[in-house]
Amino acid sequence: MQLSPTLPAGTASSDAKARPYRRAVRIWLYLLAFLVIVMVALGGATRLTGSGLSITEWRPVTGSVPPLSAADWAVEFEKYRDTPQYRILNEGMGIDSFKTLYWWEWGHRLLGRLIGLAFFLPLIVFWVHGALDRRLALGLVTLGIVGAFQGAIGWVMVASGLQPGMTAVAPLKLALHLTTASIILAGLVWLAAGTREDALTPAPARIRAGAVVVMLLVLVQIGLGGLVAGSHAGLAYNTWPTMNGDLVPPLDGLFSATPWIENFVDNVTLVQFNHRLAAYCVVLAALLHALDTRLTLPGSGAARRATGVACLTLGQVALGIATLLLAVPLWAALAHQVFAMLVLTMASAHARLSGGTAATATAIHPPAVPFGFEQLAGRRA
Repeated sequence: MQLSPTLPAGTASSDAKARPYRRAVRIWLYLLAFLVIVMVALGGATRLTGSGLSITEWRPVTGSVPPLSAADWAVEFEKYRDTPQYRILNEGMGIDSFKTLYWWEWGHRLLGRLIGLAFFLPLIVFWVHGALDRRLALGLVTLGIVGAFQGAIGWVMVASGLQPGMTAVAPLKLALHLTTASIILAGLVWLAAGTREDALTPAPARIRAGAVVVMLLVLVQIGLGGLVAGSHAGLAYNTWPTMNGDLVPPLDGLFSATPWIENFVDNVTLVQFNHRLAAYCVVLAALLHALDTRLTLPGSGAARRATGVACLTLGQVALGIATLLLAVPLWAALAHQVFAMLVLTMASAHARLSGGTAATATAIHPPAVPFGFEQLAGRRA
């Protein structure tokens, strides 16, 4: 889409000139959000196939080129054979099986690099053309910084699985990696929803607060789900609504590790119990918020969005229960993880739109010069 310069604020053609900017920015942000969801899905597949430790080095630039010859593959395979995961779990694996693991992890890392390019290159173009107001620019720069750190967090996670005696990454680092990706997704959707073209009146304060609370609870639940995935707690109790006959497991089972704080990360009983409790809290909060919104603002867009969020949380709980009862098959685990991202997407959009949007927000009256170049413009004048 060609970006043309806008006329000064207040002219008759200002709105018409700015609309392509705002629409392009919104499409770009939602496309990035979609890519993040794909990234989370690919990361889940990488974890569930045991592929995450197949690449033993972090090479942000040169690592984008995969092995191109039999000699290159032999070198990479020898590095993997030196890992605890190979010696403990995969000893005797052939190079063809290793290549399958490698391609999963390489694809995950490559998509991360592509997302970085898809973020920063358009950001520069929009910035130079004055398509971003100060608040949106600040939000995007913040997300860019978080995204840059996400790559480092991913490597710290992988490195934890290469330590002696480890056959998988540390659960806490996996949860941090997943939660950071979720925060990036929520931020992209929040900013994209704020570029809506028509004005929305803010919902009452109670409704706005409820929408934000639901969104934050979903984020917390995703983090707890990362602990479940990292510790393989989903395989420990494959019954519902009880945990092998107990609605609440005995305290000596919930806090069997010392020091007690480690139970929240490494004790599969407490990790799964916390994930179940948080799921009930998310659904209860979403249902109460939807009921409150429908009674306070009947027939409104906020009521429809709140209802949609509540329905998605119910669907996610049902999918989670099915995943548990089926003993976490690959397809169910991936569906559960991806659906969590959809719940977060809807909750984030609802929370942002509940705060209202003005018709002049985000590039209806864009700055006459790109944000950050005002002093230079003043000197020219």
